[in-house]
Amino acid sequence: MLRSLLALAAAGLLAACSAGATTADDDVAAPHLAGALTIEAKALATRIEAGEQIQLIDVRTPEEFAEGHLEGAINVPLDSFDPAALPDTGGAERVLYCRSARRSAEAAEKLADATGRDAVHLEGGILAWEKAGLPVERD
Repeated sequence: MLRSLLALAAAGLLAACSAGATTADDDVAAPHLAGALTIEAKALATRIEAGEQIQLIDVRTPEEFAEGHLEGAINVPLDSFDPAALPDTGGAERVLYCRSARRSAEAAEKLADATGRDAVHLEGGILAWEKAGLPVERD
């Protein structure tokens, strides 16, 4: 008899759960945590060629920047990278890059943390840009 009562109680609980009962957590969407996103070289080049407003930020050293950089890029070395001190974008999307994407990933994380929005950096850095046969300016 006891076994029957326990089985009946368990069946009742299962029915209540499957009837659409929700918990308080079910009604709350998980927050999106901002982070670093990547863009491939050819995709970035296509967007630039299409006239999209993009602020390119090279986070390498001034010496590396002088050796070659993307046209229109500004140089903000990672060792002095402060998201609050970046120039206004005028509505343009920021895309960060470095030599291979290690430093730009770090800068993108800092930017995402500071703004609460995703930050984009060039996948593979300027090495991937050059490998794709895309142009580089030299000072």
